[in-house]
Amino acid sequence: MFYWVLKMLVIGPIARLLFRPWVEGQEHIPESGPAIFASNHLSFSDSVFLPLVVPRRMTFLAKSDYFTGKGIKGRLTAAFFRGIGQLPIDRSGGKAGEAALSSGLRVLRRGQLLGIYPEGTRSPDGRLYRGRTGVARIALEAGVPVLPVAMIGTDKAQPTGKKVPKIMRIGVRIGAPLDFSRYEGMEDDRFVLRAVTDEIMYELMRLSGQEYVDMYATSMKDRLLRTARIRAVQLQEAARPGRAADELEDALDAAELGEDRNPAA
Repeated sequence: MFYWVLKMLVIGPIARLLFRPWVEGQEHIPESGPAIFASNHLSFSDSVFLPLVVPRRMTFLAKSDYFTGKGIKGRLTAAFFRGIGQLPIDRSGGKAGEAALSSGLRVLRRGQLLGIYPEGTRSPDGRLYRGRTGVARIALEAGVPVLPVAMIGTDKAQPTGKKVPKIMRIGVRIGAPLDFSRYEGMEDDRFVLRAVTDEIMYELMRLSGQEYVDMYATSMKDRLLRTARIRAVQLQEAARPGRAADELEDALDAAELGEDRNPAA
């Protein structure tokens, strides 16, 4: 009930009025039966605008951090996500990954729609990153079609770290369902899982127009974090009295490359 109240009476009307979302491919949305919506992930608001344009209820697998926050804000966030029927998943891998798989399968076996971000996390720079094979395992295990979805403009409306979104038009492009029934019974074959995932990511690249990067988004985030730390250390060192301007420039160049040209720092 909370889901439909938010969608039809609270968030939905406001979002439609302010952001005027446009949709392409709405005819691909199944009127009944289970399906997976596999979307690129540019912003927190992706999980708002995609369900907004899909007439049926959609359940997303959401990172467990949203459900474990402390204090008033944490409790309110957890209550909000539970209220709209989102499912917490632990992204640490291993048994946690199996639990996420089981949660997604339960949704699909009830005949509902499941939303998944194959990249596993938001893109750090607007590019499309390598997909994780969990979406393929769920699709093959459940035997359901996968609809590729490209979110357009959500990264500009609400970049990472920005709480209040910028008012602008948001787009949602839904591709034709992908049928992977030819791989039935092969959900434990890692080569098949990679092939299915790559096919999904190709469609996302085609629909979104994003540049594709053949590495995981989490790896890029780790690289950017390391670069930022190196830059901070080298800037502090370069700012000490007696350091020449060209040494400061060398420090910045090294940080850009993710290298440390000054071991003493």
